[in-house]
Amino acid sequence: MNQNFESAIPMGNYIVSPATQETSNGLYRASIAVQRAQSKGAYCRIFNFDCEFVSREAARVYAITQGWLEAGAPRPQAC
Repeated sequence: MNQNFESAIPMGNYIVSPATQETSNGLYRASIAVQRAQSKGAYCRIFNFDCEFVSREAARVYAITQGWLEAGAPRPQAC
């Protein structure tokens, strides 16, 4: 299985790097790496999704959307 990394996309304070991977049955899976854009401490999360898609582009769009949700979603305020 070969993983195809896309260009990093700046999203607010984060940089999202989507990736797609072809599965053994010819479908595609999506994943993202989310990193802090500024060097204010280490922050890097990798998300692998179980969904399978019929095209690489569909997996890429899903990865970018999930990255946008992760990077742009408001955080709940702590008590």
